[in-house]
Amino acid sequence: MTSTHSTHDVLNQVPALVGHNTAADPALREGVEREGAGWALPEIDELGHLAGTAEVQDWGRLAERVPPRLHTHDRYGNRVDEVEYVPAYHQLMTTAVEHGLHGSPWADDRPGAHVARAAKFFSWQVDAGHGCPISMTYAVVPALRANPELAARFEPLLTNRAYDFGLRDPETKRGLIAGMSMTEKQGGSDVRANTTTATPQADGTYVLRGHKWFTSAPMSDLFLTLAQTPAGVSCFLVPRVLPGGERNAMRFMRLKEKLGNRSNASSEIEYDAAIGWLVGEEGRGVRTIVEMVNMTRLDCVIGSSAGMRIAVAGAAHHARHRSAFGDLLINQPAMANVLADLQVESEAATTAMLRLAGANDRAVRGDEGEAALRRIALAVTKYYVCKRAPFAVNEALECLGGNGYIEDFDLARVYREMPLLSIWEGSGNVAALDALRALAKEPHTLDAFFAEVELAAGADARYDDAVDRLKKEFTSFDDIQHRARRIVEQMALVFQGSQLVRHAPAAVSDAFCATRLGRDWGGAFGTMPTGLDLAPILERTKTDFPG
Repeated sequence: MTSTHSTHDVLNQVPALVGHNTAADPALREGVEREGAGWALPEIDELGHLAGTAEVQDWGRLAERVPPRLHTHDRYGNRVDEVEYVPAYHQLMTTAVEHGLHGSPWADDRPGAHVARAAKFFSWQVDAGHGCPISMTYAVVPALRANPELAARFEPLLTNRAYDFGLRDPETKRGLIAGMSMTEKQGGSDVRANTTTATPQADGTYVLRGHKWFTSAPMSDLFLTLAQTPAGVSCFLVPRVLPGGERNAMRFMRLKEKLGNRSNASSEIEYDAAIGWLVGEEGRGVRTIVEMVNMTRLDCVIGSSAGMRIAVAGAAHHARHRSAFGDLLINQPAMANVLADLQVESEAATTAMLRLAGANDRAVRGDEGEAALRRIALAVTKYYVCKRAPFAVNEALECLGGNGYIEDFDLARVYREMPLLSIWEGSGNVAALDALRALAKEPHTLDAFFAEVELAAGADARYDDAVDRLKKEFTSFDDIQHRARRIVEQMALVFQGSQLVRHAPAAVSDAFCATRLGRDWGGAFGTMPTGLDLAPILERTKTDFPG
């Protein structure tokens, strides 16, 4: 019999996931309401619908496909040290800034402003690269406040919703973008090993000389950086352009070729007698810049949670449209187990993230108890969620089969980005040891942690058992560094469990407690036990895609 199909007929392929609302995640929406930012849902939805359009998704793909280009000199041989971006990058930046994803919460007195910003940042993950300068602009404000004079000059411009690209005197611009330049090739996370020097001048400025191994978004207007003074490692604000319009002596050596996103111009730079202003006290630069690190760590958790949500929504969308072996994939028990397991992982991460965003919102408004909880719960959650994200996105990618491995399908791009968020702002051991350091130096943080998790006591026996096991880890501090990852992982799971047991639908919390806490789970996703109610969990993977 002759086939009636052309050899190029497209059959059994899945329609593109466009025309949806990326903020239509029930765990996100429930958390936003719970953490006091329900008033922001209309703008969150506006941004989510925009992120789901074909036009904006094309901006993200184009910014990635046409990476930034470094120009060290102009055509006449003059040193310029500029990075050229494709217009799509600027469109992404403009939208992000106009919706306040950068510094605007610091100028918003409404309770929940930082939660609203977290939800918008989560919903706008159409391109990870431009998210880096957006994140750093958000994070620079609390650190900058260590120098009230500099904060008065620049904070209004860092919080204004105007993206004003170009190298000009920062105080002549409508809005500013900030970056960070901490690590050096010989030290990495050990920033006290920095060799960059800062020499004080008679006018109160400092002259910086040194080589920085990682400086993201080098076309930013302002940078926080670390350098050595006679008093020790100190924090400085370094402008790209000096007051009056002269370019500061920041020399771009090269752009990094990364595993992850290509749209952000991660660079290697040298300060060749660059001018900087001291932020905070001399010799206390690490303590000063930690205020910035706390915020960027939260954004690591947001980015990882968003990546997992994109992945599970994309995988479930694929399974609802793709047929194999006589039925849609989503109707097949093995696939349903995988997708439901991924959804539980995604919800646990998103729910914990929003609790941390709420703690952050209340901490910056002076709540010392919430600040203590943020200090410890953020460190353990950053460690664990950012470790889990690459595994979750990999499993979701596999649901698409070979298509998932192709760059034309967006999950490949999401997958490449996920390892960064575990490395950035303290890779695994740094994050785990930092959590334990907080417990040693600030014992009240452990009290705040257990006060939080005890709020869920009695709701699930498997949860209660997990809390008891965790408490036993603190009966002895022998070999504490050897046990660091084990302890911090248990803390992260108990923290996630405490939020799900209290706030998630019964099917989600039951699956989490059975697997992550009750240990009836295998080494891969899709190994949840029988007897769980998967249908309502799978329902929560949906977006408002009209098909």
